[in-house]
Amino acid sequence: MSDNPQVDRAHKTTSTAMILTLGLVTALSGFLVVFVYQATKPVIAENKRLAIEQAVLQVIPGAESFTPMLLTEDALVPVAPGIEGTRVYAGYDGENSFIGLAAEGAAQGYADIIQLIYGYKPACECVTGIKVIKLAETPGLGDKIITDKNFVANFDALDVRLNSDATALANAVVLVKKGSKTNPWEVDAITGATISSNAVAKAINASAQQLLPQIQPYLEELEGAQP
Repeated sequence: MSDNPQVDRAHKTTSTAMILTLGLVTALSGFLVVFVYQATKPVIAENKRLAIEQAVLQVIPGAESFTPMLLTEDALVPVAPGIEGTRVYAGYDGENSFIGLAAEGAAQGYADIIQLIYGYKPACECVTGIKVIKLAETPGLGDKIITDKNFVANFDALDVRLNSDATALANAVVLVKKGSKTNPWEVDAITGATISSNAVAKAINASAQQLLPQIQPYLEELEGAQP
């Protein structure tokens, strides 16, 4: 401690001012983070909704319109406030005939969670296409799950039929080494992007294993519904 009381008081005053300033800056930064998050949250949600709606018609070939639905524990109902459940999209052709579903899937990729929409047609019990809606993978590698035509072709008619008692997929959707695909439920990997391509296979498998057995009892109901 200094022998000069005035110097000591000056040091204490400076330290107090620095602590108060630091506290104020921290509080202000926290406020700004929360404010920006709250301000942008509706915009982000709306952008995601639009991306999903655009993707739905792309992954159900022949669909010209769709109806967002919620699969609850005991019903399949149109989306409405206060109702919770798994969201699916019933796709209809130009004559308003039900032709397929679209659903969301997600799995951990190399850099972040990969989110996608996939189509499903009951007539073939198969996936009819995918559309990635969120991706943060390495450009030129992980993003090949979007640009590689051979990889995307895996999902033109990917087998997701159910087992005999309709409780799960008859065969899990699995990734195999590129060029070794021999079964319609297998997905050929992308060389150099195995983690990203495996995430797509895992996302579809996880979603289909849970969703398709639950949705099965409502397919006739969907065939009779109008968009």
